[in-house]
Amino acid sequence: MALSTAAITAGSLIGGWQLARSTGIRPLGGAVLAAGGILAGREWARTTSPAVTTALVATYIGAFGLSHPLAKKIGSWPSVLAVSALTAAASYALSDRRA
Repeated sequence: MALSTAAITAGSLIGGWQLARSTGIRPLGGAVLAAGGILAGREWARTTSPAVTTALVATYIGAFGLSHPLAKKIGSWPSVLAVSALTAAASYALSDRRA
């Protein structure tokens, strides 16, 4: 059964941020982010080409990186929701829809 990588990526970006924010333990949020990335990455590697997998991994990591400067401009919640939505959309379009 194929996993929804759109849900995994969005959930881990939002969940990791919220966990780090609520506990004050940033590495805990990073662990959620890493677990989501590993789980989604394994599914992408199983269901897509190496080029698509690489692009989706870069999108996921880039979303995390982009969320920080974006948060300074539009706020934390809007930033996390925006990058999560973009990552989920890319995951769905390039992986989940085809599975």
